[in-house]
Amino acid sequence: MRWNCTVISKDKSMFAYELLGPTKEAAYLYTITSAGVTYGITQACSFGNLSNCGCDQAKRDGKVNPGGWKWGGCSADIRYGLKLARKFMDAREIVRNARSLMNLHNIRAGRKAVKDNMITDCKCHGVSGSCTMKTCWTTLPSFRKIGDSLKKRYKRAKFVVPYLGGRSQRPISLILRRSKRAHRKPRRSHLVYLKRSPNYCDFDERTGSLGTVGRACNRTSKGGDGCGLMCCGRGYNTHQYTRVWQCSCKFHWCCYVECLRCSERTEQYTCK
Repeated sequence: MRWNCTVISKDKSMFAYELLGPTKEAAYLYTITSAGVTYGITQACSFGNLSNCGCDQAKRDGKVNPGGWKWGGCSADIRYGLKLARKFMDAREIVRNARSLMNLHNIRAGRKAVKDNMITDCKCHGVSGSCTMKTCWTTLPSFRKIGDSLKKRYKRAKFVVPYLGGRSQRPISLILRRSKRAHRKPRRSHLVYLKRSPNYCDFDERTGSLGTVGRACNRTSKGGDGCGLMCCGRGYNTHQYTRVWQCSCKFHWCCYVECLRCSERTEQYTCK
């Protein structure tokens, strides 16, 4: 198997990740990136684009399961995708400190998200579609489904602290900061972070936050683009302007184009 790679300096490629610090946003970036790598490798195997993998051979035995169906077709080789993605993503986390433990946990959560969202498709066999026997195989879901799943986990991310152990008293694991049980570890599916997020409403050059002053917003939206949420309670400014453009253009023989002049009065809202 050959890989054609473009070498990017470590400082440039990981700048956005490190700039965020050990926050929830950094946790999400590591997790979604890991999920994307796992998804891409597994999909490439299914498409036959990689010489070292293809269909999942473990699911082509033809044995009938207790559910009355048997494995068949070409199942996505998620095991190979997980294995190669782990080698690729974990390679950078050499220094074992609290941030590295956080990154490795979130990278693993990204791989797990792909594995947990795999789909089992089936096809019926029998006379006149009687479905006396079913052949099933595993496929990848849409990446949107995985992204939505990780977005929910981002909102429920866990605040953790390093647990020091050994003679050197170095971080050896992560434990939940607020837990009734001592030394309780986060679940593998959890996103974890070590530091609370800064206030992204305000400009902060140190953290890379551009703030929301002057950002265009939607006055009627209740979502993230709405003025109520994006402007962080500061309110918004209303700008009225007239947009002018050429319309109802007609071609006359020969040879010129005649257009009408159309205008529209509109409003734009920006955060204070």
